[in-house]
Amino acid sequence: MMQGRWNKPGQVLLVLMLWVAGSARCFGDSETRTNILFILADDLAWSDLACYGHPWHQTPNIDRLAAQGMRLNHGYASAPICSASRASLMTGKTTARLGFEFVTKDQPGFQKIEGATLLQAPPLTLNLPLQETTIAEHLSGLGYETAFFGKWHLNQHHGGYLGWSPTHGPAAQGFEIAVEDFGAHPYSWKRSPVASIEREGEYASDSMVDQVCDYLVEKRERPFFAMASSFYVHTPVKTPCKWLVDRFDRVIPQGIPNRDRRVTYAAFLQTLDHHVGQMLDALDASGQADDTLVVFMSDNGGHPEYVSNAPLRGSKWNLYEGGIRVPMIARWPGSIDAGTQSDVPVIGYDLLPTFVDVAGGTADHVDGASIRGVLKGESQRADRSLIWHFPYYHPERGYKDAKQTIGIDDFRVSQTRPQSALRRDQYKLLWFAEDDRVELYDLKSDPGEQHDLSQSSAETAEALRRELQRKLKSMKARMATRRGRKVAE
Repeated sequence: MMQGRWNKPGQVLLVLMLWVAGSARCFGDSETRTNILFILADDLAWSDLACYGHPWHQTPNIDRLAAQGMRLNHGYASAPICSASRASLMTGKTTARLGFEFVTKDQPGFQKIEGATLLQAPPLTLNLPLQETTIAEHLSGLGYETAFFGKWHLNQHHGGYLGWSPTHGPAAQGFEIAVEDFGAHPYSWKRSPVASIEREGEYASDSMVDQVCDYLVEKRERPFFAMASSFYVHTPVKTPCKWLVDRFDRVIPQGIPNRDRRVTYAAFLQTLDHHVGQMLDALDASGQADDTLVVFMSDNGGHPEYVSNAPLRGSKWNLYEGGIRVPMIARWPGSIDAGTQSDVPVIGYDLLPTFVDVAGGTADHVDGASIRGVLKGESQRADRSLIWHFPYYHPERGYKDAKQTIGIDDFRVSQTRPQSALRRDQYKLLWFAEDDRVELYDLKSDPGEQHDLSQSSAETAEALRRELQRKLKSMKARMATRRGRKVAE
């Protein structure tokens, strides 16, 4: 039961032999088009991976992907929170333009949070609008087969937490193949108890990952876009792999904050890495790896109670670097040089125009820009700005008791207030709606955002502030307002 179909190395060799012996390539060399495999992790911190410098996390499969391709050191999620980030990358538009800035809920209405002096956040957005053109719809129009596996989180919860809607789920947003499955993530444990795994090297079988692998080795007449949207490393952070917990209990130094949680998290993270390895092995076994662009990234920054986001400030839920800068890796044999890095700032809403560009098309009316040139080692244009908009509060429960300030490695959930941000070159401006206040940081010299330059570099701060406000206005961004003012549902 514990060994899934894609847990055994011999399985990969067998499929590869059958592929070579039993069939020719589906396309001639002149007709080959690039497949796209997009692996999206959940709540993975920028500093979590060994290839990004983590001192004890073990992520050999993701590290291998980076060694074979490019590590984007200034890759950003479009939002510091799940649904908003996913809506943005799926459409190529900012959360401000979409009006989808928070997480989806069971019911419509307004954010429920205590505090009479707080601003009123905009009404909740529950579904990605069907009139938006998704990556899948763009690529289907270019002759691609499209498939989605895993976490969607872009519709009102249907039949339970994270349940797919029949009217707004992946099948309604352009995906021909859509598989709803929690796999082995603790979300599924209520349905099937998981026994402790003692044997080293053994993991729980994950049906979601198995289905991705099965899909990747299938022969098909069309190029594919497959999105593997993992539930890892989102809470609840639990693992049946006792051997992994024991390993990290020996490795992780004594006396560090939240040590017990971080031991379990390290084991949880290595499970994600194992799943990525299974998918990469399946792609290799299919014989299509050389014709496939693989992109790996996280939907937002790490959870402050489980990870260190250092050297970055903040965490999931806020717009400091720890909340939005994420690991982003791309491999594309023949187009991306192996073992390369880029410091060009890129963002989640760049993915749609990039994938469409790779597929041979163009994407109009989007906020993102194709980073195909960046992946080949070129620089992005110098006059480009990235934008974020988060007109909400967090946490919704226990806000008064949350930490009031946001630092580096607080290991506690902090109060996040309505805010927006803009990055241009090395400068990043944050604007806070409650008191119309700004902070300015030079990320080149101060990646931890410790030295506010808004007073000493007032001219730069004012120029970026005007640009941010102009962009938000042009995008018809929804704003948090004073209570008592009428806000339309």
